[in-house]
Amino acid sequence: MNSSKAVLSFENAPPFAAPLRFFLTAPLFAVLAGLLVMIEGPALFASRWTPGALAATHLLTVGFMLQVMLGALIQILPVVAGADLPRPLALARAVHVGLSGGGLLLVVGFWFGQPWALEGGGLLLGGTASLFLVAMLFALRGVPSTSPTIRGLKFALLGLAVVVALGLLMALALAEGWALPLPLLADLHAGWGLGGWAGILLAAMAYVVVPMFQLTPAYPVRPSWWFPLAVLVALLGWSCGVVFEQAWLVRLSQLLAAIAGLAFAGLTLRLQARRRRAKADTTYRYWQLGLSSSIAALLMLAIAALWPAASELPGWTIAFGILIVVGGFLPFIIGMLYKIVPFLAWMHLQNYGATRVMAPPMPKLLPDVEINRQMQAYGVAFVLLLAAVLLPDWLGRLAGLAFAVANGGLAWVLYRAVGRYRQAWLDMTLKLAIKKR
Repeated sequence: MNSSKAVLSFENAPPFAAPLRFFLTAPLFAVLAGLLVMIEGPALFASRWTPGALAATHLLTVGFMLQVMLGALIQILPVVAGADLPRPLALARAVHVGLSGGGLLLVVGFWFGQPWALEGGGLLLGGTASLFLVAMLFALRGVPSTSPTIRGLKFALLGLAVVVALGLLMALALAEGWALPLPLLADLHAGWGLGGWAGILLAAMAYVVVPMFQLTPAYPVRPSWWFPLAVLVALLGWSCGVVFEQAWLVRLSQLLAAIAGLAFAGLTLRLQARRRRAKADTTYRYWQLGLSSSIAALLMLAIAALWPAASELPGWTIAFGILIVVGGFLPFIIGMLYKIVPFLAWMHLQNYGATRVMAPPMPKLLPDVEINRQMQAYGVAFVLLLAAVLLPDWLGRLAGLAFAVANGGLAWVLYRAVGRYRQAWLDMTLKLAIKKR
């Protein structure tokens, strides 16, 4: 295959309500994470294993990241892969309810130490993910991997299956008291979640959205095809190292995963430097933050793989988590939301107008001034969270409050955009009715 581009078929797009429910719910989980950090204060920064840290982590990874990513897949799979997704709105409703309920139960289980909530949340999330994966696999049957994006989506679904299986295993082990090497499994669970699921999916989406929305050159063909495979090979090596108790293999695999991630981040920065749009918009700035923070986190992973004692330094793992999740994946996702939501709104309005009535332009649906303010608030919150690793007594609660406010701003911006979309729909309906007379 000599192309890294996927052919987009927007006529196959599902109803706007299918992905939108995920996009509007995700910021609320991030607000809860900020409030939890504010309530816990310095205690949360003491260790990654504290109940508060575990609860906040899953509010972000399950409540925010997984929400948006599953919603995005329901939207993008028919468009990018031409996959026939039967009854996407019904699937979205079921997955959204199961994901939200299971995520909240899991958080309750971690924060309050309730085995029934851990077990119930794990089972509900496992069942919901299984429903989603079956629907995706059914839709993808017979769809050839004609582009790196399509193959990346398939590999990401494999990563999702593994991370959910590991998460369910650990939830049941905690609830039932099974004797398992939970720290090793937790690291592996995080590796598959951030690398095999979120990382590969991010790359697959980037192959489409970065050239499309940031006006960069297309990703080079060879790296686009090989990146997801390299990540999967590293994660399989990591898994074998855990199963066969080979610490050297675990460290080697972590190093390879870090190198693959650094290569992707470096390539994306290089493409962004060659973008055709001179003005740096909010999405571009969010991606710059995400890439810079991810590079710092991946360097920490590489250092820990070469020098394991580094991970025992005070605040190391907490700082790594903040860099890779709060500074890395969340900015990538928020940046894409600020392009995807107004684009989908405009596309559905344009289709509704059917050339007789023009849809309002995307900047009218989501003005730059609103998203710029939210990005500034998010940047302040990110810096405060990093600083709180060093000064938890002074900054822990303030950082949590700032993060809650920043993500409340994200929710407000997205809800305002949906309000403008609905108003535009009503205005266009009136204009179409007048034209029919």
